Amino acid sequence: MARVRARLAELDKEQRLLLQELSALEAQQTAEIAAQAKRPSFENAPVTNMSTSGEKVELFRNLFAGRPDVFPVRWENRKTGRAGYSPACFNEWVKGICGKPTVKCGDCKHQRFIPPDANVIERHLRGGDGPSADFVAGVYPLLRDDTCWFLAADFDKDSWAEDAGALLETCRAKGVPAALERSRSGNGGHVWIFFGEPVSARTARQLGSALITETMERRPEIGFASYDRLFPNQDTMPVGGFGNLIALPLQHSARRVGNSVFLDQDLQPYEDQWAYLSTLPRMSAEAVADLVAAAEASGQVLAVRMPVDDENADEPWKMSPSRRPKAKPADVVVPPNIKVTVADQVYIDRTGLPSAMIAQLVRVAAFQNP
Repeated sequence: MARVRARLAELDKEQRLLLQELSALEAQQTAEIAAQAKRPSFENAPVTNMSTSGEKVELFRNLFAGRPDVFPVRWENRKTGRAGYSPACFNEWVKGICGKPTVKCGDCKHQRFIPPDANVIERHLRGGDGPSADFVAGVYPLLRDDTCWFLAADFDKDSWAEDAGALLETCRAKGVPAALERSRSGNGGHVWIFFGEPVSARTARQLGSALITETMERRPEIGFASYDRLFPNQDTMPVGGFGNLIALPLQHSARRVGNSVFLDQDLQPYEDQWAYLSTLPRMSAEAVADLVAAAEASGQVLAVRMPVDDENADEPWKMSPSRRPKAKPADVVVPPNIKVTVADQVYIDRTGLPSAMIAQLVRVAAFQNP
């Protein structure tokens, strides 16, 4: 009887342990099922991690299309710590031909720019031995006819993830397909919107301005301090220039440490970056125009922050990761009293101050006196 009772006690203890283990396994299974349901399956993705290099490069070139005749490449002087981007050119630093740094690339008579062909993109994505592992290619989004294939919003500073997430919420509410990429440095992000056909740069920038304006109105507590600028930066091509550049994503070295990749709503990298990108919808020019027209009718298209000119920056290595220099005091006398008329969300400037300053004052006033 003592032996049987002892055995029953052992069985009771084992049963309790097994029940605890079963409960933990069931909870883990429930969490995995919920996570799987939340995670896109990309079952019909035309391009995946298992696709060929050629298929991946072709998708990449179609999505991140910019100037087809020239691309910027990142350079770094490890002795001086200087770094920046310059147009890739076959004649760069060729003695007796290249006039750098005296002659700007846009003004050079010996231009032999390298096009961003499949080999360039594969080198950017795959890396290689020695210096090739750190090869970073960029793109000039503004085309010669003042159109573009995509719009990108740049965010940096500590609040970049929160601010970019708020913009993505607005995009979802408006039916605008947008993708979030963690920047190459890991200290910022880019929100990308791709077009199915070339769109006027002016219209694309109006779309970005409208989305950002609505996001700030919907969530004024955020402040959008991390927002830097839009790409393309200009409505029209500057004379003798290329427009501002943006670094291409999925760069080899940065991707190895979790940067330069696209993120889900939990800020985690998609397991299959190629499947995600190949199933991401692209906006038509008509859809972009309709959204801009609706925003203009409601007075929601405000001026967006103007960029610095990367090509004319004398010391790009001293700039922030976004390449924006420190703000300088405005050369304007601020009056002691400011009169702002708010009528049906249309802001009227009666002060003579810069429009960007007026827009910020109005947003503050609207937040304090809703």
